[in-house]
Amino acid sequence: MKQPSLSQLRAFAAVAEHLHFRDAAAAIGMSQPALSGAVSALEEALGVQLLERTTRKVLLSPAGERLAVRAGAVLDAVGELMEEAEAAQAPFTGVLRLGVIPTVAPYLLPTVLRLVHTRYPALDLQVHEEQTSSLLDGLAAGRLDLLLLAVPLGAPGVTELPLFDEDFVLVTAEGHPLAGRTDIPREALKELKLLLLDEGHCLRDQALDICREAGRTEGTPVTTTAAGLSTLVQLVAGGLGVTLLPRTAVKVETARDAALHTGRFADPAPSRRIALAMRTGAARQSEFEQLADALREAMRRLPVRLVGAGTGG
Repeated sequence: MKQPSLSQLRAFAAVAEHLHFRDAAAAIGMSQPALSGAVSALEEALGVQLLERTTRKVLLSPAGERLAVRAGAVLDAVGELMEEAEAAQAPFTGVLRLGVIPTVAPYLLPTVLRLVHTRYPALDLQVHEEQTSSLLDGLAAGRLDLLLLAVPLGAPGVTELPLFDEDFVLVTAEGHPLAGRTDIPREALKELKLLLLDEGHCLRDQALDICREAGRTEGTPVTTTAAGLSTLVQLVAGGLGVTLLPRTAVKVETARDAALHTGRFADPAPSRRIALAMRTGAARQSEFEQLADALREAMRRLPVRLVGAGTGG
């Protein structure tokens, strides 16, 4: 059995609907001889008679009545396929699975969600909060489309779209000698009782790198008891030590307790860079680059330094 063509199916479906060759040909913009030839070719390909032709009218054979329903379903499915392909070509439509690290999600998601809601209403944004290693695995496996996290990642096959740099501040309890200072030297981190996040959080690794740069030795104790920043700052408020927070987290995390105070480091302050990350050569690369531009603009009100396209950074 030969494979029927879409043109043959359209011709047959038109005849089945109109039961008249001239009307059917006009309906699909085909000449009457071409229409008749297409239906005959379909009958040959399928090996069944679809029509009963008389001098006055056209009737569907029993097989034609059954196959007309199937032909209509095939043509409807092809139409849906074409519509889906056309929709896929339009930017900022369909599903976008965004992975975000826990030390970014509570502080940047309000800005991200507001931007998507107002500017990209046809985009179905799905957010997944996970640690960096899990996010990278998800990106490589195709489970996630785009990541919002701290960089550099040093991961092969991943392209970073930098958004901004933000400074770290020192969070202390009330009465601490460094509370409220704006010129804290990095060397002060050498002997402080530092509270950090659990293993696996990139913010922990960044803080330890900052401490090593400040001259803190590997043997200096670091108390690790918190799985999230909210718990971490409450431990600080209770006088168990001090911690480092990125500036985007300060307003949210320190406003809950009057016993918490912050101190700023002397320039150049320790900082981290936040970026979008995508698979290198991603089909939606142009769309993601446009999203990065829009996010930078939306983040101008945050206590950060924008970097990347159009920011001079």
